Amino acid sequence: MKRNLSQSRRAVLKSFGLITLACSLLAGPGLSGVAYAVDSGPTPTPSPSSMTVESQAAPLPAPTPSGAAVTPAPAPTTPPAPPATTPPTTSAPAVPAAKKLSKEELLAAGGAQMGQRSARVTHDKAIASGSALSTQSLSTEGTWSPTSGVLGLDVSKWQPSVDWQGEWNKGARFAYVKASEGTYYTNELFNSQYQGARNVGMIRGAYHFAHPSSSSGAAQARFFVNNGGGWSADGYTLPPVLDIEYNPYDGNTCYDMTPAQMTGWIQDFGSTMLALTGRLPVIYSTTDWWTQCTKNSASFSNYPLWIAAYPMSPASSPGVLPAGWSTYSIWQYSSQGPFAGDSNVWNGDYASLQRFAGTGAAAIQVPAQATQQIEAYASSHPALGSLTTPITCGLTSGGCYQGFQGGTVMWSAASKAFAVSAGPVTGAWQALGAERSAAGYPTSDLICGLKNGGCFQNFQGGSIMSSPATGAAFVPFGPIRDAWAAQGYENGSWGYPTSNATCGLRYGGCFQLFQAGSVLWSTSSGAHLVKSGPVLDAWAKDGFENGLLGFPSKDATCTASDCTQLFTGGVIGWTSTSGAWPVYMGIGDTWKAARAKGEPIGLPVAKEVCGLRGGGCYQLFQGGSILFSPATGAYAMTGKILNYWAQSGFENGKLGYPTGPASCGAVQTDCWQSFEKGTVAYSPATTIQTVPAGPMVQAWTSLGASGGALGYPTSAQICGLKDGGCFQMFAKGALMYSPAAGAQPSLLGPIRDFWQKQGFENGALGYPASNVICGLVGAGCFQNYLGGTVMWSNASGAHAMSFGPVRDAWIASGFENGILGYPTSEQMCGLRNGGCFQNFVNGTVMYSPATGAQTMSSAPIRDRWATTGFEGGSLGYPTSGAICGLRNGGCFQNFEKGTIMWSAASGAQVMMPGPIQQSWAGQGFENGALAFPTSGQTCTSDKLSCSQTFQGGTITWSSTAGVKTRLN
Repeated sequence: MKRNLSQSRRAVLKSFGLITLACSLLAGPGLSGVAYAVDSGPTPTPSPSSMTVESQAAPLPAPTPSGAAVTPAPAPTTPPAPPATTPPTTSAPAVPAAKKLSKEELLAAGGAQMGQRSARVTHDKAIASGSALSTQSLSTEGTWSPTSGVLGLDVSKWQPSVDWQGEWNKGARFAYVKASEGTYYTNELFNSQYQGARNVGMIRGAYHFAHPSSSSGAAQARFFVNNGGGWSADGYTLPPVLDIEYNPYDGNTCYDMTPAQMTGWIQDFGSTMLALTGRLPVIYSTTDWWTQCTKNSASFSNYPLWIAAYPMSPASSPGVLPAGWSTYSIWQYSSQGPFAGDSNVWNGDYASLQRFAGTGAAAIQVPAQATQQIEAYASSHPALGSLTTPITCGLTSGGCYQGFQGGTVMWSAASKAFAVSAGPVTGAWQALGAERSAAGYPTSDLICGLKNGGCFQNFQGGSIMSSPATGAAFVPFGPIRDAWAAQGYENGSWGYPTSNATCGLRYGGCFQLFQAGSVLWSTSSGAHLVKSGPVLDAWAKDGFENGLLGFPSKDATCTASDCTQLFTGGVIGWTSTSGAWPVYMGIGDTWKAARAKGEPIGLPVAKEVCGLRGGGCYQLFQGGSILFSPATGAYAMTGKILNYWAQSGFENGKLGYPTGPASCGAVQTDCWQSFEKGTVAYSPATTIQTVPAGPMVQAWTSLGASGGALGYPTSAQICGLKDGGCFQMFAKGALMYSPAAGAQPSLLGPIRDFWQKQGFENGALGYPASNVICGLVGAGCFQNYLGGTVMWSNASGAHAMSFGPVRDAWIASGFENGILGYPTSEQMCGLRNGGCFQNFVNGTVMYSPATGAQTMSSAPIRDRWATTGFEGGSLGYPTSGAICGLRNGGCFQNFEKGTIMWSAASGAQVMMPGPIQQSWAGQGFENGALAFPTSGQTCTSDKLSCSQTFQGGTITWSSTAGVKTRLN
């Protein structure tokens, strides 16, 4: 939308005021005589030609649809009674499936018709895709006739050959004929049907099928009048009809209009018809459609009602009426007969139908309330002077007016009586359309004495404000007025309005100009002022609300040297040195977030520039730059990181686009920020470095980045290590990488020191395979490596647990929480038969290929085994772990060449395989009478006899006597 921001932006609205109000109000409306109108009762009379200003220029006489050469015979005063008819007792026949017709095909056949009889609606209710509104079928009625009232019919081109005499003989005494539709269709059979009805003595009239979304109500009213919709008080011309009902064409049931738009359209049509014909039109509709599409408006009670309702069985009334009507004038009760077209009944006798058509017309009744309130108002306002007109009614919403020398008193039941007088406020009201506009009727007197010589007057729809400097402008009730009121009305920072409110903007928005600038409103953004000056100029250059910035979403925040204002699509920033620049959504959100965090980004100094690699954009600010790409998003860069990134080659260099915001300390002395190809970091103690993207930066950030276990990087990444490995030094250690283990930390401390002594990644442990994990029993820590695990506690120091059987046995014993505790040595190998061992706080793990890895957790047993010569002694390697829980708290452990039994009372004793052990076992081991051994087995030098003592006795053996037991 292009427009300048001066007073010329004010909407130029077509004048719809009555001719009396278009003239000088000081002189009064200038009408004399009594006004006439039509209500729903049988007292229809003509009203004065209260034409609009536009209609004065080219008055439209009421047409005479019938040819001048034909003068039908007058209707008899008392027509013959219609013959009794016997309607069929069956329900309406099923309507066969019909081809969905286009609008052009429908118009060729006769267009839309009353009651939605067209196939497009009857057989295809879902015209309005996505509409939540419904279309009520009116084609399921029975065929019967009411027993009271005057019968009649309505027809269109869809009934090309009406037997008018036959319809008269069946009892029809009035007829309505379709004359027009929208501003694009006229019934080519109208004249013949209209005159045919009259020729047999029927009272007849014309109806117009409304298509509200195609043109204004006034335009369709003029089209209707020009094509048969006129009226004259000749006694046989019924008042014109507005057929307003379900949409037969594209769009939803309500023609894609809101209830407020629909009621405004109907008022526009009705008031134009009143001006052109002197009569308000009859409204034809259904209660269902009226409820949906006007929100059951009660504002049209002064219009006659023609209600459509099709009961399946005889009924005495059409049922529930739309709001505002307590009765109806005509009831369309069937589209299936007995008459051609639709069948109708007049709610009254034939005499009242004749009065409705215009004979014996009675004057409009001036409501007693109007007379009382206008007289009371005039009495309390002597400055009005003498009367210039009688009270004249028939205005919108049943209103009236009376002219005085000093102005015109306007009245409606809702607004009471107030005067409008010559001057800029009344001139603005008339330009809007007077009482038929959004302003409606006045609800207060004109009040002056405001700031700078201003005046205002309240109306039903808002206020008209005037000052010598700004002229008069209408401020309607709503969010813009509420926001202006919150600022202090004309005394606030916005000042007086300088234009009327203009709506219909993008997203249903509105704007209104004030002295301070332009106020914009939408449902999502609210009402906000864009101040005149550089911010408004920048927004205008961007395309106002239709540009990328959209609607303002906050008021501007300004100092003496800068301003910022938020919009739905971005921000405008202004400084006295760099001017005003838009910052669009994306970069704008990043800018707002950076400023909220206290980053020294400053205000924009140039417009966004695009066309970078990968569809990227950037924008320069006082303290830095914001980079955007579709793949990475928008992020700000400032200070050392911005300089470092620029030196690396900008977005095309070794870092690429930023992928995250900078994370900095309070005074920007330490920061880190991620990029496509790495993360840049620096601190007061470290130079700026890059942690490469991939495993290295992932590991660093998982450890807490600069605030984590490693701290800031102190070197670049160095590669070329064993097996394709890399490392990078940090303030608190190093990151080690290998394809097999990934990137893992090596933190300063005893575990790293131990690993270093082992030869770093070139030693037996290889690369670290996990982080250092602490919090173990005894405040211990461990770290896994490709070749094993380093365990540390303050008491045991750091020791490696190489992968293999020894480590597995330690794991099976419960790690450091088990019976062995932390290792106290490294694994030692090279023992007899390929054996190995490792010492622990609470024992030893012994291993040989033949015996496997066994824990030695019992100190007495281990000590006794040591006296035998360890694995090289008489017992050899252990073949089991120590097993305790025996009688009297005893334990035992098996070895390759025997067993060691222990109890507190007997000590640790060796049981060698042979006759003595077998005899002891046969007597129940330690649970037998002999209990635990108290010595080892002793033999003679020739090995021909041996003995061993036990708690309960002695076992002896000799080669000659065999085994003998002696109990104590």
